[in-house]
Amino acid sequence: MAKYTELAQDILAHVGGKENVNSLKHCVTRLRFDLKDESKADDDYLKQRDGVVTVVKSGGQYQVVIGNHVPDVYDEVLKVGGIAAGGSLDIDEGDGPKGNLFDRFVSLVSSIFQPFLGPLAAAGIIKGIVAIMAACGLSADKSSMYVILNATGDGFFQFLPIVALRSMNLLRLQLQLLLFIQIFQHLYQH
Repeated sequence: MAKYTELAQDILAHVGGKENVNSLKHCVTRLRFDLKDESKADDDYLKQRDGVVTVVKSGGQYQVVIGNHVPDVYDEVLKVGGIAAGGSLDIDEGDGPKGNLFDRFVSLVSSIFQPFLGPLAAAGIIKGIVAIMAACGLSADKSSMYVILNATGDGFFQFLPIVALRSMNLLRLQLQLLLFIQIFQHLYQH
């Protein structure tokens, strides 16, 4: 959106320019930068900038809190900075992962499950409703709604192998290894 172009240019300039950006992701309210050198970022300016709520440094990320319109600002930052869709630029060979081992682990788990949190929460709510129905005496033989909601709540979990594929991509594992693990898990369960 053109109305966020100036904000995107300003943010990019004050995090040290696109040369200082290893990758860029976003969540619901924040732009999450992985910067090569956080000292190049101008925290004070960004905190005072209209359109920016605040700046947070956490988990090896430089986070610019924008608000609910972050997807529009994110798209504009990608366009203005020439950053590839998917949020990553070419990383110099000398640049390695930042943060201590715990921060990197939390970042990995967060990035694996972030796309699935909405459906996972919905499945949990549906399973909660099913539990309440069971506690009130409604069961599969008394209520067709119970059967439908129970199947809907369980249905999400049938797609959890997609989480394994995402993990494989993030951990840079080979597909054959993932298939071996899945087959072994399946044989072990039966």
